[in-house]
Amino acid sequence: MSELFDCRDPEQLLPGMRRARQAIARGELVVLPTDTVYGVGADAFSAAAVARLLAAKGRGRQSPPPVLVAGLATMRALVSEVPEPVERLVEAFWPGGLTIVLPAQPSLSWDLGDTGGTVAVRMPADRIALELLEECGPLAVSSANLTKRAAAIDVHEARGMLGDSVSVYLDGGASKTGVASTIIDATGLVAGSSRPVRVLRDGAIRRAQLREVLGDLLEPDPADAYGEADRRPEPPARPASDGSA
Repeated sequence: MSELFDCRDPEQLLPGMRRARQAIARGELVVLPTDTVYGVGADAFSAAAVARLLAAKGRGRQSPPPVLVAGLATMRALVSEVPEPVERLVEAFWPGGLTIVLPAQPSLSWDLGDTGGTVAVRMPADRIALELLEECGPLAVSSANLTKRAAAIDVHEARGMLGDSVSVYLDGGASKTGVASTIIDATGLVAGSSRPVRVLRDGAIRRAQLREVLGDLLEPDPADAYGEADRRPEPPARPASDGSA
């Protein structure tokens, strides 16, 4: 049976975090709040735990989960290089709702699925998530929902979808925005490549904000029916999400 802890209650916070750490160490799944939507997480270096995460969501290896990190130092250990423009993005938007795809460090022994040699990384702006990451190390974390269902914005929605496939649920209250992170492909910035940064999913960080940091290194904005770019409405509050939190 899964356990649920209300981390807003000091008497439940410490035992909840302890049980979450123990569950991760055993290769089990934990649902945790982030600054975007709720996520379901597992030890990023346990292939069995990552496989369990994908199975719980009803996803295959072709949809590998992103990895949440506690900061830039951990990111440097997971990727082959951090180009200077990515450092500027991290300074501007981390911790926060930006997931960055880069070539993975080839020496790492892990299996996130069919990644094509890349890894998607993000530092969340949530104290519970950050404390867990600092204590457990990088976690493979995907949005806490079944595939093609709306991303959970509170722990009870997550539990209603994932049930006992998750060992520990950490309740941090309702998500502040309910908007998943923006995902960008920055592999084109590595040495020897000249491809622009591509937006793989619009989300919490808007393209105009990215362009303020990247300038022409960001791909051109998609034009609307009248040929005017980046005049779309804000992302929907409850998107279906098969990707990162």
